[in-house]
Amino acid sequence: MRRLRSIVLLLCLALLGGCKAVVLDPSGDVALQQRNDLLASVGLMLLVIVPVMVLTVLFAWHYRQSNTSARYEPDWDHSTQLELVIWGFPLLIIIALGALTWMGTHLLDPYRPLDRIAEGEPVPAKAKPVEVEVVALDWKWLFIYPQYGIATLNQVAAPVNQQVEFRITSSSVMNAFYIPAMAGMIYAMPGMETELHAVINKTGTFEGFSANYSGDGFAGMHFHLTSLSAGDFDKWVAKVKADGGALDRNTYLDLERPSQNLPPKTYGTVDASLFKLAVNQCVDPGKMCHDEMMAIDARGGLGLAGINNVMPLVYDKYARRGIGPMHAYVAALCQRGSTTETAASAADLARQIKAPVQLPSLQPAAE
Repeated sequence: MRRLRSIVLLLCLALLGGCKAVVLDPSGDVALQQRNDLLASVGLMLLVIVPVMVLTVLFAWHYRQSNTSARYEPDWDHSTQLELVIWGFPLLIIIALGALTWMGTHLLDPYRPLDRIAEGEPVPAKAKPVEVEVVALDWKWLFIYPQYGIATLNQVAAPVNQQVEFRITSSSVMNAFYIPAMAGMIYAMPGMETELHAVINKTGTFEGFSANYSGDGFAGMHFHLTSLSAGDFDKWVAKVKADGGALDRNTYLDLERPSQNLPPKTYGTVDASLFKLAVNQCVDPGKMCHDEMMAIDARGGLGLAGINNVMPLVYDKYARRGIGPMHAYVAALCQRGSTTETAASAADLARQIKAPVQLPSLQPAAE
């Protein structure tokens, strides 16, 4: 029996040997500070949990039925000293946890530029961060380097000990950008831009992935971060440029189509406005950008001049997959007035766009 226990224990240890404790052994300063906050929080909470578990065992043993020497005090109901320990000690721990959380939340704010690249090593005063624009696609990751005019698919590189500024968005649904060895998880959302400032302090290859379920190809949304020395990073940039390939709007629209497990790819040139267009959901030519639409809405709207700005995304849920119409138009605007006038304006619009229109049954608005 003892030999069997030893074998089972060894098998369990062997299974644990395949685990990567990357969260507890990170390679970037931001992830390291987050790890330290996690360990400090766990340690503070254990100051309560461990004594409670130990005392539970001791009380059960001391007041067991066979221990006739244990004091029996059925009328005991209050102890000031015990109350101070029970309430005061956890209260102090909660205060310490609150202070730790407050400081960590502000110092490690992903939108906040870094003030150090490692413990005791501040960011050089004139050092510029490496900018990386990230677009979560169905189901792959696109990385654009605006400072170098290059882009990569399902792979990203960064120099060691240099701040990296990620600007993140999504083409369709919400994803989560996560490189555990470098920093925490940041959401990628369509029509929005999030940020992450981080640094990697060791050379090597590290895993990145999406941590938010986003459909059929979610399991394949993996990429690798390669951290290089400053000289090797410059060589990598030069190689990507030399390998050629252009990432323009048409290429992006092809990439935007749902696909799975695409191999890594590089692009030697990239449209400088592509990320802004991706954020504003208007890479497709002829589609109004979100920032333009919001500016128009802020000025009171376009009225009849804006009725053709409802063309759906080329790859939206139904139209983008070839199910249903590829274009949509407003047949009539709801407004106060006679039904005859509204129907007539809709018919005129139908003749202008040369498409059949199903005229709705309109009722005058209530006074």
